[in-house]
Amino acid sequence: MSSPEKRTIRVPVHGCRMIVSVTLSSSLRYCKQKTGETGKVYDGHCAAGGGNGNPAVDATVSARWLPLSKSWSILLDFIPAITHLFAGTREKLEGARQIANHAFSEFEPILVVVASISCWIFLNFVRNVAYSTYNFFADKGLKAGSVTVALGLLKRIPGISDFIRKEQNKVIDKLQSNMKAERECWRTELPSVGLGTQVIEQLKAEKSRDKKWEGKCSGAVYIGGSETEGHFSMLNEAYSLFAHTNPLHPDVFPSVSRFEAEVVAMTSALLGSKNAASGGQVCGNMTSGGTESILMAVKSTRDYMKAARGVSKPEMILAVSAHSAYDKAAQYFGIKLRRAPVKKDLRVDVHAVKKLINRNTILIVGSAPGFPHGVIDPIEELASVAFGKGVCFHVDLCLGGFVLPFAKKLGYPIPPFDFTVPGVTSVSVDVHKYGLGPKGTSVVLYRNHEIRKHQFVAVTDWSGGLYISPSMMGSRSGALIAAAWASMMALGEEGYLESVRKVMSTSQKIQKGISSIPGLYLLGKPDMTIVAFGSNKVDIYKVNDVMASRGWSLNALQRPASIHICVTLQHVDVLDYFLEDLEESVKIVEENPGKFEDGMAPIYGAAGRMPDRGTVGDILVAYMDSTC
Repeated sequence: MSSPEKRTIRVPVHGCRMIVSVTLSSSLRYCKQKTGETGKVYDGHCAAGGGNGNPAVDATVSARWLPLSKSWSILLDFIPAITHLFAGTREKLEGARQIANHAFSEFEPILVVVASISCWIFLNFVRNVAYSTYNFFADKGLKAGSVTVALGLLKRIPGISDFIRKEQNKVIDKLQSNMKAERECWRTELPSVGLGTQVIEQLKAEKSRDKKWEGKCSGAVYIGGSETEGHFSMLNEAYSLFAHTNPLHPDVFPSVSRFEAEVVAMTSALLGSKNAASGGQVCGNMTSGGTESILMAVKSTRDYMKAARGVSKPEMILAVSAHSAYDKAAQYFGIKLRRAPVKKDLRVDVHAVKKLINRNTILIVGSAPGFPHGVIDPIEELASVAFGKGVCFHVDLCLGGFVLPFAKKLGYPIPPFDFTVPGVTSVSVDVHKYGLGPKGTSVVLYRNHEIRKHQFVAVTDWSGGLYISPSMMGSRSGALIAAAWASMMALGEEGYLESVRKVMSTSQKIQKGISSIPGLYLLGKPDMTIVAFGSNKVDIYKVNDVMASRGWSLNALQRPASIHICVTLQHVDVLDYFLEDLEESVKIVEENPGKFEDGMAPIYGAAGRMPDRGTVGDILVAYMDSTC
């Protein structure tokens, strides 16, 4: 074996010399320092020593440490220069201090202090304004932001602001036209003498004035067919048995606690909790609906990411098509929304999502499917991005939770969407939709207890005792929980499979039927039971008004202008009637394009074209304020 090559590097250190002798040898992997007689080398290892009055290190080092040694020597070469630089800076600072003291010597010290503080406050104000302005235009874009600012200034001008207010009132009056007369006879005080059981007759009379939703309502009521009355009767009986119960008191009502735990367990099993990929710790709670489930998931994620990563200015990323409940969550919990565009197929652009991620990102949201167009976002890709960046990922399964697992078993091409996908940290799923449970029942699920514990609120210093609550509501209806449990147990897997078979088949027939109507086209390729469509020939909002005059209640969408129908069991038997009415409505609007100005078409059309979304928001708030 050839003798190792030996090199010596001499580096000046504060006037001295450090001598490093480096032995290059492929057989050496590390340098292990041992104590012993100075200057002695032990079996190819190193020993510290000195000679000729100078400090030295005689080291036998692995060849892989040579680049590090060279880097260290280069750094040491710069130390004198750095020391000289700071020495010069110190002298300059001293000179500046003397000049400043001389310049301010004519002023009272208190004036100098006040002026300095004032300057600091002003500069801090300018910094905050600049930062806010940058964020405003970064969120809205230069064009939309400029329009918003310009219109905001115009609205401050007295004459223009009065005109805008009058126009807003016209729209609000139009929206309230059907309700205004009714409100005048609404009761505002308790009856002097109770009605007793006669109140049931009044309830029935009032109910008879509701819209006839059977078969003609998009979504809203998910049960239908010959078994409707039987299912409702069963739910009502289950509700009545537990109408007085409250899961806030598990010691008093242990039955309700069991029902909730079993609803959560059965729901999570549908969504992959039994699969090894889920981690085996999926957990959750029941809530009052999809919005509360989403609120809880966002709140828990915010607090979890603050505890785990110290994120104090949280942001979440979602598609422009994601449900408006996330806007509510952002406003409630102080989270900044970053919206990613959708591609031509109306699924979120994953590349755009990646570009929006930063150190403040706590959550990415995917929909399966999205409410507007019924398409499933690329859940696997989004989850992979979230997992790689160390952020949480929520899947909105409020509509799909009780459809997609069974549609997959029926052979439909359903992409992965649940806890079997690595990176999915939470899920929201409604029992009161395709789970066919009573209104006011939903489930929020988490991959593990570490995230879920941030959903709870614990109060330890209250004079009323120790308090813990799992969700936004304190008291909750045990009757709703019991009825949801009853619905799931009564239907079972076979019942849900049959239900999903019917609605999926009906959805596909509606898609085919709409595609055959001249002037209409489908938006995207629906994955489930929501079918959205627009028109390149007529005003689609006017088509919606004509359908409304025939008793149909469909959902109007915007950007692009369109409407959709959420297919449920009630539509199975009225499929042909729907397609016939839709085709006739298109023909009516085509033949009479100037009519139907009294419906919702002008309002939706104007709202879609209005550049100032703040004005549209003001109208919605004013309408809600006057109807609640």
